[in-house]
Amino acid sequence: MVYGGNVKNSVKLKVLSTLVLMSAGWLAGCKSAPDLTQAQAQSMIQAKYDKDPGVTFNISVNDRGMQQGVHANYWLGKTRYPNGYWADFKLTPDGEKVLKLPAGGDIIQWRPDGPAAPNYAIVVVPLALTHLKARSLGDVDSLADSKTVTYMEDVVLDSMPAPLQAIAQNPGNKLSTQRMATFTLANGAWTLQSIQ
Repeated sequence: MVYGGNVKNSVKLKVLSTLVLMSAGWLAGCKSAPDLTQAQAQSMIQAKYDKDPGVTFNISVNDRGMQQGVHANYWLGKTRYPNGYWADFKLTPDGEKVLKLPAGGDIIQWRPDGPAAPNYAIVVVPLALTHLKARSLGDVDSLADSKTVTYMEDVVLDSMPAPLQAIAQNPGNKLSTQRMATFTLANGAWTLQSIQ
């Protein structure tokens, strides 16, 4: 009986040793995913933006913007209506070089609901495409097999002439949007999968 007990213990010890060695080999074969830093994430997002040809940024033009447009010689008053606050404006040749109207043509129909309608605006479309810039990245979070980061996406107005940039900075224009980027592992390195 004593002899048989030693054999059983010896077999158990060999099985346990084999399991430990197999586990060690398996763990050594597993590589942990590399870290993804904010700087790396921002670099990948910005590289995507820089590669894109640019985006159309529609400008909302309020009452102040209309005055700035007249001062910049982008449009001139053509018709004033009896109520005193409706008017038609015609795009000038200078205006047609930098913007167009969404519906086409060259006449802006200014039709606010009253003489003091602070939220009334029309839309113009710059001919120059704008680019985007990523800034203010938050913490990089893990989500299943991917990583996510929230950040602010800014519209870069540098491609527009200064007077049009000034109009675009008036209230009613959204120059920054919060976005979330998702990254996945590909061949052992993090890659940008999507931006929402």
